[in-house]
Amino acid sequence: MRPPTDLAARCQPRLPSPLQDVYDERLAGLGLELRLKRDDLIHPLVPGNKWRKLTPNLRAALEHGHTRLLTFGGAYSNHLRAVAAAGAAHGLATVGVVRGDELADAPRNWSLARAEAQGMELAFLDRTGYREILRTLDDPATRRALEERWGRCWVLPEGGTNVLAARGAAELPAELPDLGARDVLCCAVGTGGTLAGIAAGLPAGARALGVAVVRGARYLDDEVARLHREGWGRTFDGWWIDHDHHGGGYGRVPAELEAFAAEFEDRHGIAVERRYVAKMLWCVYDLAERGALPPATRITAVITGPPDPVTSGA
Repeated sequence: MRPPTDLAARCQPRLPSPLQDVYDERLAGLGLELRLKRDDLIHPLVPGNKWRKLTPNLRAALEHGHTRLLTFGGAYSNHLRAVAAAGAAHGLATVGVVRGDELADAPRNWSLARAEAQGMELAFLDRTGYREILRTLDDPATRRALEERWGRCWVLPEGGTNVLAARGAAELPAELPDLGARDVLCCAVGTGGTLAGIAAGLPAGARALGVAVVRGARYLDDEVARLHREGWGRTFDGWWIDHDHHGGGYGRVPAELEAFAAEFEDRHGIAVERRYVAKMLWCVYDLAERGALPPATRITAVITGPPDPVTSGA
């Protein structure tokens, strides 16, 4: 078995990730500053919050002698691709349990094809069975069933969010040494791990805004608080989640959001990922124009991942 190895030593990440100032007349006219924390540039195969969340989990898996990673995701899951790439870099077998059994015999889309190209074994479940496994993932009976099928595994939940992942994300604010009372760090929220870490890592006075990309996801507030209690033994103030800019639900990009993202790209020459990053930026501009962010606020928007590639097939 390969000895424990640091993920950074094998994959050569770009850390700290770049910090990019963006002058925007719309925000400047309101007395606001914008800068982008370019976590999308950390690594081409394990970018953004996936790097920060996976690194401590990979380290723990190796230290405990695991040779296989097992995780969950949808048809276009960034997380599945990242786990496949990170596992391949460490010589670890990887299994991706995919939501939707109708995909099993369909041609692979570009995302699942990339995961398989990195050696990931894909298993497809109907949506009811998939939800049930995630709901009972911590139950011993579910863990036994997973091990009976795939052997001893280091199990990562959907999106990779657990206490270790949140602790990895907590390192991000330390890369911004001048944070203070005028600062708001913003990130998209899918499962809550990145926001939980950022909020826990903030210095006194700074605040964190999470933008939910899932419709009807009020449970995310409780999930972030749970991660704080389990990871740090306490709760944290100074963070909140906006639930009004999901664009109709996960993966949905309404015309208004598409127009906003395209305009941002044109004005600033920065490609914008639509399912997460665009919604976060959309929220920032909307809150700014409604006066919810007071003048002199400095906004640091965390760009958690790159856009999907332009592709016509798998």
